[in-house]
Amino acid sequence: MSNPTQGSATSSSGFSSGDKRPDHLLVLVHGILASPKDWIYAEAELKRRLGANFLIYVSSANSFIKTFEGIDVAGRRLAAEVENVVEENYGLTKISFLAHSLGGMFTRYAIAVMYSSDDLTMGINVTSQNTKTDDSKEVTSSSGLIAGLEPINFITLATPHLGVRGNKQLPFLLGLEMLEKLAAPLAPLLVGQTGRQLFLTDGKPSKRPLLLRMASDILLLLLLRIGQNLNCLNHLLAPVFLSLIPDMVGWRTSSIRRETELKPSTQCLDGYKHIVGVEHRPAVSSDGPQFPSEAAMAKKAAQEAPTPQNTDQYHHIMEEEMIRGLQRVSWKKVDVSFHATPWPFFAHNNIHVKTEWLHNAGASIISHVADSIKQHEYRTCIIANL
Repeated sequence: MSNPTQGSATSSSGFSSGDKRPDHLLVLVHGILASPKDWIYAEAELKRRLGANFLIYVSSANSFIKTFEGIDVAGRRLAAEVENVVEENYGLTKISFLAHSLGGMFTRYAIAVMYSSDDLTMGINVTSQNTKTDDSKEVTSSSGLIAGLEPINFITLATPHLGVRGNKQLPFLLGLEMLEKLAAPLAPLLVGQTGRQLFLTDGKPSKRPLLLRMASDILLLLLLRIGQNLNCLNHLLAPVFLSLIPDMVGWRTSSIRRETELKPSTQCLDGYKHIVGVEHRPAVSSDGPQFPSEAAMAKKAAQEAPTPQNTDQYHHIMEEEMIRGLQRVSWKKVDVSFHATPWPFFAHNNIHVKTEWLHNAGASIISHVADSIKQHEYRTCIIANL
């Protein structure tokens, strides 16, 4: 197996003049305080299963403490890295992303930075240095490119799409109100600007938090909209917690669901151990998330004088608005349960097999991801040949 310590492209070398070069770039993006080494198993397995048509690149732009500098900062770094890979590897025509945990948020931001379309009539110039958007403008394009390539798959594994504020959004806090209350003010001290953004306390009280903007600003949803229009795989794997066990990301935030929509199951999908549910959630028409005056007041109270009451109020408003924004596109939601494994509290690392000898319970998840990518690649080829 390969041992990537820097960004690596496992199919980009060793070509002779007669070899067919890969045309599909698959970018693997790690999460918080992590590195390319977290993908050693998945990289090798995906390379074996997907074949030479895929150039598998393991991102290294945001290793370790660089993940503390903010989702926006890390997203721009990731975008620049991917654009360099595309420039250095001719013959690429398609692009997909597989991201773990916080890497999914970095990827969503980077996608907006890399998006381009001749048909986009918003009059907004999006570059690696500028991702400001205007909510009053509408996108009329239904297609576009990411780093000049056709977007195919956007896959996240246990990504906190709704942030980590709220009951059991950080399962390792055991659902204890006192710990969850202390987490928000301590997060910026421990994980910097990223912590503020994940707890929705970044910026002034009158300013929408970044995660709300990422669910409402149209440019930060472009890949998801493109994916819907092109029947691309929006594949979200959410760990299921059937009992109270320590872990990093809760089921609700990683699956973009309301508490009332969580329906635990223990019935495994045929052929894939630990996968207990697959749901195709269609897009829901909506005018998008809002930041009402009561949200600004609740944010100010949560920042300046946090209490269980005002922080809960702020969280409930923001969570509902983010869900309304993200459900405007269709999602395929795959629920994963490690409750029957010897080490169920390693679910966050099992889901992408961070270390093969310790987290190999997630091998079936990587197999499922590879098979889904292959199936979609095959369908794309058939459509192209009609």
